[in-house]
Amino acid sequence: MRPPEGAGHRPRESGARTPAPASLGDALAWLDRHVNLEAIERGAAGRAAAPTLERIAALLAAMGDPERAYPVVHVTGTNGKGSTTRLCSALLGAQGLSVGTYTSPHLEDLNERIALGGAPIDDVELGEQLAALAALERFLLDTRRLSIPPTWFELVTATAFRWFADVAVDVAVVEVGLGGRWDATNVADAAVAVVTNVELDHVQVLGPTRAAIAREKAGIIKPGSTALVGERDPEIAAIFAEQARSVGAGEVWRRGREFDCTSSRPAVGGRVLDLRTPGASYEDVYLPLFGAHQGDNAAAALAAAEALSGRPLAADLVASAFERVAVPGRLEVVGRHPLLLLDGAHNPAGAAALSAALADDFAALERVVAVVGCLRGREPAALLAELAGRLDLVVACAPASPRAIAAAEVAAAARELGLRTEVVDAVPEALARALELAGDDDLVLVTGSLYVVGAARAAARERARHAG
Repeated sequence: MRPPEGAGHRPRESGARTPAPASLGDALAWLDRHVNLEAIERGAAGRAAAPTLERIAALLAAMGDPERAYPVVHVTGTNGKGSTTRLCSALLGAQGLSVGTYTSPHLEDLNERIALGGAPIDDVELGEQLAALAALERFLLDTRRLSIPPTWFELVTATAFRWFADVAVDVAVVEVGLGGRWDATNVADAAVAVVTNVELDHVQVLGPTRAAIAREKAGIIKPGSTALVGERDPEIAAIFAEQARSVGAGEVWRRGREFDCTSSRPAVGGRVLDLRTPGASYEDVYLPLFGAHQGDNAAAALAAAEALSGRPLAADLVASAFERVAVPGRLEVVGRHPLLLLDGAHNPAGAAALSAALADDFAALERVVAVVGCLRGREPAALLAELAGRLDLVVACAPASPRAIAAAEVAAAARELGLRTEVVDAVPEALARALELAGDDDLVLVTGSLYVVGAARAAARERARHAG
């Protein structure tokens, strides 16, 4: 990674100086005029692509550093970080704490990313927060405290931190957007830093090896924090232990040593888990989520909640918190006859976990018709190779994103694996075609990208509304 670029006093770059937004629609339009990940990956972001925390730090400093008003549980990892974030928030909320939760990406509405007690920020508050950020951005640019506008993600992150301070949360559970070290969320000093796992993903940004990616993710471990390392590979786990030592972190808890899921068994509507943390063991805990991998996420979330609380959690509290958890877009059932399953697996490791869940939790279904779309930077062939033995037919599509891989390219990868394919470019139409091809006892699976899952989720809800 390159070192952070200094702010300097160079001429301002254009693109964000507009009147203060007057409505949520205006605010979202203002936000969308900023550099986003799509522009960065296309090489069209200019200086905004340089890895730096200077812009987000300047925004937050001008607001009085709201990210320091509450303790933060910071969660990174290649897969499972969104589920772990939600599970940890549920456990902390069950203790009577006011919990802010920041996740990404959203499936349908931006509001989903910023939640209080599990409820997304409402439109009025989101509009007001963004309008305040727009005015602040203009001031910082005019006074040259910023040389270029913040990015889209930096502004959304600043919105979350500011709102959490405004509503006086007791704790925030914050999911990293990308990597860790240079992610906008890393302006926070984590009380607890959680790493779920490390796999190859976003290699063009984070590095070409698991070790390089681990070093980027290790950047969330801060002085005094408790580090929870879910990665089992001892060589990769050692990278996090070294980061903890070098920055003066507190304890390092390792999966398989201080915390673990010792058993994950299929149950009606989810899994039954046996979990352990440094302070306690929990047996026969019901989790209404599919996939054995959710046991690993639950163990990490439980350990994080214990680390923050400084004591084990009561077994009845853990049971009541977990039994109400929902994680949209992750092995989520949104329809029946045929069963309609949404899962945001977008890399080979995620697809492998999905394949295991199909065999373990959905084996009784007769056949699987998959709707698959992917974004640039992903490898459809590698993802589909993990699923090929489970799929009977692939309906290839393309999410509505400038980073989308053409549906025909996804279909070609599926055909190379010997899978029957159809090409239907738009996600809603691809979903309709898959449902048409499936029988009542079949499974329709939507996967490959959370962008695909989000569009399919909205389309499924619209179909249900018309059917009702």
